[in-house]
Amino acid sequence: MTTGVYSMKLVRWKHNPILKPNPQNQWENFVTTNPGAWYDAEEGQIKLLYRAAGDEEAHIIRFGLAVSPNGYDFTRVSEQPVFAPSIDGFDAGCVEDPRIVKIGDYYYITYAARFYPPGRYWMAAGKPKVWRQSPPEFPYLLRENAAVSGLAVTKDFKTWIRAGRITNPLVDDRDVILFPEKVNGKFVMLHRPMNWAGPQYKTAHPAIWISFSEDLLHWPQSTLLAAARQDWETKIGGNTPPIRTPYGWLTLYHAVGPDRYYRLGAFLLDLENPAIVTHRTKDWIFQPEEWYEIEGCYDGGGVVFPCGKVLIRDTLFVYYGAADKYIGLATCKLDELLDYLLDCPAN
Repeated sequence: MTTGVYSMKLVRWKHNPILKPNPQNQWENFVTTNPGAWYDAEEGQIKLLYRAAGDEEAHIIRFGLAVSPNGYDFTRVSEQPVFAPSIDGFDAGCVEDPRIVKIGDYYYITYAARFYPPGRYWMAAGKPKVWRQSPPEFPYLLRENAAVSGLAVTKDFKTWIRAGRITNPLVDDRDVILFPEKVNGKFVMLHRPMNWAGPQYKTAHPAIWISFSEDLLHWPQSTLLAAARQDWETKIGGNTPPIRTPYGWLTLYHAVGPDRYYRLGAFLLDLENPAIVTHRTKDWIFQPEEWYEIEGCYDGGGVVFPCGKVLIRDTLFVYYGAADKYIGLATCKLDELLDYLLDCPAN
């Protein structure tokens, strides 16, 4: 490992977008974006679990599945969604932004959800639609149609266990990411509670928090992990499940800038105590530039938003949602990103 890398950027694939809305299927003819990803080395296959929606006022969001033998060329596995909102549960309105880890024989997928569909939020300053006037006695999540995060479990992406809600019902909370293994005997989770901003939370904007637990459905306490500190950052949130490296847990995060563009950074967390950020990129490593990253279902400018990254040999494949509408691919050599990070201390 060498050091002295002043800066680096992810490189977008020349044939992006790798997935577009499919006009043949009503449930995905308007949006295909924000994919979770997993590389199954034994099968020699990359699985892409993506967020999809049709052209309808309610904007009901489901998950589709695509697979690839090489990380570049993807084929949809079904004409139907592989996972959809429940009939009358906490996720009856939508399921969004899946993140995938595999522990043992099972895939564990965290996802954002709402009781009611979000509607055409990009036409309402990004705010989800509130479909009914609820009495003040109704729970917060129903009154505001706020986001909550859930956990689903599967072996094959065909049959599912809808395990339940994993975040605080008094908080609009998403960007939930599980670590792919226990650390010191405990599960680890990153999340981004929208309500936790202000002097009492020691962050002016929504930020990334970390939690430890002995059970995947119970996360009793969280600690602030990282908040905005660069001029391209205001609200920040985690993006991809961490990858263990010799230098720490590597993960990507997004930051919404003063110009409302979503850009990406990266950090390393201590292997034994991931509540410690050891290195964090000073500059963004990827930003919206192409038409498919700017022209979509987002009213604020441009978006690049990965929910999954995989390591194939020495190359990091980052699968990202583009403008809340398409799916793109960006890559880098793992050593190049680590070199840059190791030159960027946390403080």
